[in-house]
Amino acid sequence: MGENYSSVIVCLRYFTDFKRAFSIFSMATPTSTNDFLLFKESNGDMELHVRQVGSTFTGLPSEQNMWMSLCGSWDSVTGLSQVWINGKPSARKMGYTAGSVLNGKPIIILAQDQDSYGGKFDKRQAFISQLTDVHMWNYVLSPCEIQHFTSDLNFTPGNVLNWRYLEYTIDGHVVLENKQTPCQE
Repeated sequence: MGENYSSVIVCLRYFTDFKRAFSIFSMATPTSTNDFLLFKESNGDMELHVRQVGSTFTGLPSEQNMWMSLCGSWDSVTGLSQVWINGKPSARKMGYTAGSVLNGKPIIILAQDQDSYGGKFDKRQAFISQLTDVHMWNYVLSPCEIQHFTSDLNFTPGNVLNWRYLEYTIDGHVVLENKQTPCQE
């Protein structure tokens, strides 16, 4: 996995009945515990943190008991951050400084916020439910590419993280199962 990122986008799918706050994706480096963090607040707002600088996105779809597609992006060229829920974009917001690079050996944790590099977890921020199709790219996807991911069409898998070939370790109570898909009519 590379160690310098001038842009980042993470896309994934999740399913939950939670109304409380939870972390979905956490990337920490030795110099920043929130190098790239996707965090959902209890009121449904989505937060995207880049190098400890958070942007809050409001008014986005927030459904319980259904699969939700989420993409969060940061572009170093402009400094803008954005999230997409089920293919619908948020407003773009000024995030971490334009022209900056995220660097350092990353530790990525799914479903839990890192309050220190690779640890110091708060169980009240844990995501407990279903998570799949996690991909990460070191460039910003076009709106069409995000739509392809959201619709589960032919999309280019992540070049940093690719769910199909992910190397991982399990910690705590985690159940691995095949993805459930609806019957074709």
